[in-house]
Amino acid sequence: MNQKPSVASDPPVDAPGLIPEAARLWHELRGLAHDHLQLAALETQQAGESLVLMLTLGIGLAGLLLSAWLGLLGAVLVGLVTLKWLSISSALLLAAILNLFGAFLLWGKIRQYGHHLSFPSYTRALQPPPADRPDEERLP
Repeated sequence: MNQKPSVASDPPVDAPGLIPEAARLWHELRGLAHDHLQLAALETQQAGESLVLMLTLGIGLAGLLLSAWLGLLGAVLVGLVTLKWLSISSALLLAAILNLFGAFLLWGKIRQYGHHLSFPSYTRALQPPPADRPDEERLP
C-alpha cells in the first residue's frame, strides 16, 4: 500500500504527443481537401460535357422543329392554293408575315429575359445608399 500518488499533471504513458497528432490531423485534412477538390473537378467536367451534349441535341431538335414547321406551313399553303382561296404569291406572303410575326414575338421575349443577364438585383444591392438617408437606415 505504499503506492506513489499520481500527480494530475503527469501525462498518461500511452498518450501520443501533441506534435504527431497535429501532423496526422494536418495530413488527414490535406487528404480530405484533395478528395473534395478532385470530386469537384470531376463533377465540373461531367457538367461541362453534359452542357455540350445538351446544346448539340438542342441544335438538332431545333433543326427538326424547323423542318416540321416548314413542312406544315408548306402543306397549308398548298392547300390554300389548291382550294383557290389564295394565289401562290399571296400564300407565300402570308407565310412570310406569319414567320415574321412569330420572330417578333420571340425577339420580344428574348429582350425581356435579357434584362436578367445584367444581375439587376445584385447590382442594385452593391450600390451605396443615397446620401440623404440617415446613417442608421444604411445596411452594414
